[in-house]
Amino acid sequence: MSRIANAFTSGKAFIAFVTGGDPSLARSEEYILELIRGGADLIEIGIPFSDPIAEGPVIQEANLRALAAGTTTDGIFGLVASLRKKTDVPIVLLTYLNPVFKYGYERFFAACEAAGADGIIIPDLPFEESAEVRPTAAAHGVDLISLVAPTSKARIAEIAAQSTGFLYIVSSMGVTGVRSEITSDISGIVAAAKAATATPVAVGFGIHSAEQAKEIARAADGVIVGSAIVRIIAENGEDAAEKLYEFARGIKSGII
Repeated sequence: MSRIANAFTSGKAFIAFVTGGDPSLARSEEYILELIRGGADLIEIGIPFSDPIAEGPVIQEANLRALAAGTTTDGIFGLVASLRKKTDVPIVLLTYLNPVFKYGYERFFAACEAAGADGIIIPDLPFEESAEVRPTAAAHGVDLISLVAPTSKARIAEIAAQSTGFLYIVSSMGVTGVRSEITSDISGIVAAAKAATATPVAVGFGIHSAEQAKEIARAADGVIVGSAIVRIIAENGEDAAEKLYEFARGIKSGII
């Protein structure tokens, strides 16, 4: 069983996102380990990029801070490799197609394999174009995580049928960010996806509280929390570790 599959075997999975290198690679490692200690079942690490089009202001600013701190793609691979020596929790990278293309598909996914990354999310890669990347990723044991948006209803079955790792359901239209209310028909989208695949289904975009996580987890196999975590880091900088641990413990306790 893969590490990603294993993350979904003991109840609902809590997937925690951080922007790698914000405020530094050393702090990212410390904070990720605190999130795991608090109950995170899977870690998603954003590779900082100058034009993260799927992200709202909170994560955009984290990308800029990480780049200003000198974080590179190779630095993120180093972070993954260091984490892999300390934890078996699955690690999924989030990046955009341009950095992967410029790095070179074969070289990029070979580096993922060598570091111990389990999957990748590329928000600006349309499903219809994913064949450009998927075989190379698969050859190196890296799951290409597919996304399903609220507007994807006519394509859910097709996307879900080819999903690997987990299927990422985007809860709301627009960019990432904390939302006070999620109004999409999440249960309907999740049900349609589950009818087409045995791959676990996780929901993200906007989830920021234990109450929201609990509600989403009634339908989904996992919940993804990003902006709320990145905001804690932005507000606390070098002193965010304990607050991240407590936040993760609260989210995980709500979805068990």
